[in-house]
Amino acid sequence: MKYQDKIATSKVDRTLKFVGTGAKIGGNYIKHYVKKAFDPDLDKEELHKENAEDIYNSLSQLKGSALKVAQMLSMDKAVLPKAYSDKFTMAQYSAPPLSGPLVVKTFTKSLGRTPQELFDSFEMNATNAASIGQVHTAYKDGKKLAVKIQYPGVADSIKSDLKIVKPIALRMFNLTEKELAKYLIEVEGKLLEETDYLLELKRSQETAEQCAHIEGIKFPKYYPEYSADRIITMDWMDGKHLNEFLATNPSQEIRNKVGQALWSFYEFQNHSLRSIHADPHPGNFLFNEDGTVGVIDFGCIKVIPETFYYDYFGMIIPEVCENDEVLEAIMRRMEIIYDNDSEQRRRLYKDTFRNLIQLLAQPHLQDSFDFGDDAYIDRIYEMAEELSNNKEIRAGGDGRGSQHGLYVNRTMFGLYSMLNQLKANINTRMGDWKDKVVEHHLELAV
Repeated sequence: MKYQDKIATSKVDRTLKFVGTGAKIGGNYIKHYVKKAFDPDLDKEELHKENAEDIYNSLSQLKGSALKVAQMLSMDKAVLPKAYSDKFTMAQYSAPPLSGPLVVKTFTKSLGRTPQELFDSFEMNATNAASIGQVHTAYKDGKKLAVKIQYPGVADSIKSDLKIVKPIALRMFNLTEKELAKYLIEVEGKLLEETDYLLELKRSQETAEQCAHIEGIKFPKYYPEYSADRIITMDWMDGKHLNEFLATNPSQEIRNKVGQALWSFYEFQNHSLRSIHADPHPGNFLFNEDGTVGVIDFGCIKVIPETFYYDYFGMIIPEVCENDEVLEAIMRRMEIIYDNDSEQRRRLYKDTFRNLIQLLAQPHLQDSFDFGDDAYIDRIYEMAEELSNNKEIRAGGDGRGSQHGLYVNRTMFGLYSMLNQLKANINTRMGDWKDKVVEHHLELAV
């Protein structure tokens, strides 16, 4: 495994890295069109693979928010070609790790002692390396521990990284700067929270205590005395990442058990805590042959505002969304419909988003649901792609939807994707929360 001795932290160095990557991509396009001149039937598969390789190599060296964005995009089949999503998936737990001297330097700066002084033993080679930090194995008093270490300069580079990627986002999503601003504020806030390991430690302990009763979900014990602003120490948890777990060919019974545990975990967070683990990529979960799931990262938590909660989940309940006036009022509050929209434009957005919502709501409207139905998952991505390519909608250049939906939707899509990979058939019956949401909207209507 190749290790990094340093990370570019200054705005100038990171910008130059982005510029250099852009030059490589430009060269890839030139090569592609030269080849296409001799072979008109040549598709873009090789071009996508070369670009994905160059972009990932660059971002994996930069770490931080740049690599985090790649990680997020790897979960969205509707945004990028498969070559990109496949390559960017590596950002979840296989990025190039830091070298030993940088690890020791981080420990000394954060805790005043080297890892060798703190623990009975410490493995200098990282076990996993992702976008914000990497994990090492350690032992203390006979206990096997996982020690997460944040990459140097990650927190300081977030603002400048987002400014660099802003022009790309404007072109990709056809938004005005004003509309993009609210989403970038949301992303920046979450990324800054992810670099605050003391906040993550607090949230990890709170969530583990609040969710301890959920069958099939396990959490590590955390050690504040061996943690700091850039270091978190917890019990080592056994288990496999999703692809490794599926490679063992688990029985349908175990797949269903794992899927039910994940569904129950998120249902409780959504409707009881109003605060969700908003980074549901497979690298943050460990799957076991007995059907239990370990949750190991609480850096990205989305607190769901009360008004948004009732509106968001109200839209998936037929008794609420079938009332045209109620649905329009919800969509206005959620910034899907604007006051100055024409009747034609209002109808376009209402019909388009109603269809998408009804599709996403299907699992909630049944006693059980088979997420192994690939046609259902494919239809979600097809509809998302249709939405992004709709000329009438894109012509507005005015991104629709509350900024709060950014991470809530990401969480729902991530959960559905994992359940689909598991081919899980689970109980999805709505709980008591349905009646509370319906009652809320009836009161608003009165």
